[in-house]
Amino acid sequence: MATYIYETIPSDARTKPRRFEVQQKMSDPPLKVDPKSGLPVRRVIVGGSGLVTHGASILSMNVKRGK
Repeated sequence: MATYIYETIPSDARTKPRRFEVQQKMSDPPLKVDPKSGLPVRRVIVGGSGLVTHGASILSMNVKRGK
């Protein structure tokens, strides 16, 4: 299951939104309201961990190229 971050959409611009995490299947529809407060929410896009490889990659090999 994936962990998604949601943030409330407060009706007042001075109110700070509340962020929370929810574990959901990727096939589940996104939440529309906060389970605690009932306020509308939006899913927050955050950076992932990226791709980690071990060992030599093709870019780091010293390969002679033909003409």
